[in-house]
Amino acid sequence: MPELPEVETVKRTLQAKLTGLMFTGGQVLLPKVVREPKHGEFIETIKNKKILKVGRRGKYLLLGLSGGYTLAVHLRMTGRLVYCAGDAPPIKYTHVVLHLDNGCRLVFADMRQFGGMWLAPTPALDNLSGYKDLGLEPLDRCFTRDSFKKQLRHRHTRIKSLLLDQKFIAGLGNIYTDEALHRAGINPERPAATLTAREAAKLHRAIKDVLAEGIDHRGTTFRDFLDGDGRAGGYQEHLRVYSREGEPCRQCGQTIIRKKIGGRGSYYCPSCQK
Repeated sequence: MPELPEVETVKRTLQAKLTGLMFTGGQVLLPKVVREPKHGEFIETIKNKKILKVGRRGKYLLLGLSGGYTLAVHLRMTGRLVYCAGDAPPIKYTHVVLHLDNGCRLVFADMRQFGGMWLAPTPALDNLSGYKDLGLEPLDRCFTRDSFKKQLRHRHTRIKSLLLDQKFIAGLGNIYTDEALHRAGINPERPAATLTAREAAKLHRAIKDVLAEGIDHRGTTFRDFLDGDGRAGGYQEHLRVYSREGEPCRQCGQTIIRKKIGGRGSYYCPSCQK
């Protein structure tokens, strides 16, 4: 699933291309991916709306439109939102095509069909299930070391599971959680409340650092992720533990192991993360 760095990369690639353009129409080829409103109303509502800005909240892409509307897009596991020239060949698994007033298209494609699109007046996003309860943005100023320590203090769930909870921190997923825990030297099965103040500070720094690095390398691509230009990311070449089961730890040489934690495959070094 695309995580914060991947969604941020899509946002940045689309921002320069879409801002100031207008939707002139489109087609919904798979109605179930348009969650709100009904697909016919969706096309009529988005028509003649100007794109004022492209933003992100957690793993949601947000297109701020004229008339006080926002188009929210969640890529889920295999979704793609791609800017295409008018004469570009069709993208496989295309479900929604939105036409732009410069002759180009904005295409939503999704092999596994888990992604979704919502078009609503901007204030109504606060009522959107999954969006309304999102936690802090880990790259925002409000995500401070002290606030993070306080939130961990009374949490007895395992730290890996807590970091994956979008109500706790918005945007983290399996890849960057495993990478941050390794960088901080913390075992993913540790109860969150057992982290010392020093460990919490190290983890706070590690979260911000791995997310920033992921963005710098335009996200991680193993199979499906492409940015808004249709290009793959490059952070997979720099991962320390994720998807490296059986390989040596880049820090100590110990073999990386994989274990199910809270139903999720987790990669870590048993030496660096005791």
